[in-house]
Amino acid sequence: MRRVMLAICATAAGLVLLLSFKTHTQSGAAVSAPAAALGSPSPGPGDGAASSPATAPASPAAGPPASATPAAGGARTVTGAAWPTIYGPVQVQVTVKAGKVTAVSAVEYPQDTPRDYEINSFAIPQLNSEALAAGSAKIDAVSGATYTSQGYVASLQSALDKAGL
Repeated sequence: MRRVMLAICATAAGLVLLLSFKTHTQSGAAVSAPAAALGSPSPGPGDGAASSPATAPASPAAGPPASATPAAGGARTVTGAAWPTIYGPVQVQVTVKAGKVTAVSAVEYPQDTPRDYEINSFAIPQLNSEALAAGSAKIDAVSGATYTSQGYVASLQSALDKAGL
């Protein structure tokens, strides 16, 4: 009799926990974070950084055309494809001079919730500095920001491919 009562109570407790489980849902509009908040240069008009989910590519390979903007001293800036993650798109911009990466910044990343903002305000500067130091997309993921890190690396590789590196 004790076992039966214990099994019933455990089943009821498990059912309550299961029914109270809430999944994370994405909001309808992705918010592009202010680039100055994370120490990266602000994107200029026409660089492909201002995309929304309605205009974001359906697949990562079908991203917006690369913007290769020649700057002073032969440097050019290339924006990678906006890479979709479950929390929102991640898009990276690189500046290349003489075949070397001279600057890296994320121009779009998830910031829809306070938790997204908290995670990415820590992860994005770390990813930017790692990518600049490595000069390639072979960088470590940031613990606690796995999805952002994966999207960042994919968009960074897209930008590097478009830059011919």
